[in-house]
Amino acid sequence: MPWLIILLAYLIGSVPTAYIVGRGTRGVDIREVGDENMGAANAFRELGPRAGVTVFFIDLAKGALCLLLARVLGAGLEVALLAGAAAVAGHNWPVFAGFRGGRGLSTAIGALLVALPQPVLILAVPALLALAVKKNVSLAAGVLFAPLWLVSWITGAPPVLLAYSIAMPLLVGFTHFVRTRKKLPHRV
Repeated sequence: MPWLIILLAYLIGSVPTAYIVGRGTRGVDIREVGDENMGAANAFRELGPRAGVTVFFIDLAKGALCLLLARVLGAGLEVALLAGAAAVAGHNWPVFAGFRGGRGLSTAIGALLVALPQPVLILAVPALLALAVKKNVSLAAGVLFAPLWLVSWITGAPPVLLAYSIAMPLLVGFTHFVRTRKKLPHRV
């Protein structure tokens, strides 16, 4: 049954929120405008604040839902954490959108909020402040993710959650690196 929960989480993560909102509100394929990323930040810039915030909260809910659903279905903590990671993988490489997704930031935040609520809420304050002042999502993500392992350790997270506080930001960072690198001009 654990593999079924993880597969279900991947499929939930694969629901292309920004694509659906873009097509539904403006008739736009979000993967063809702006930075071509199917995430909340691109939706905010290209479709407007209302669409961007909507995409953010739905994508966040996908990550949170997958952890909660795994627990409701009787999965242990480790399987629930894998379900959260599967939701992020589904968001990043969605089966329903030709495997062209987002970077997983909002979905990862949702999963981390359920897994590590205290550290995430502590770090949300400086992250939101960085976002408000600098208007830079990558900076805000760094403020949230870089010290997450440390704040998780300080607040007494067990080893499996401490590992999760490192692994999830690495998954988002990896996707961001790969997508950004594809857009950079290649030098010989």
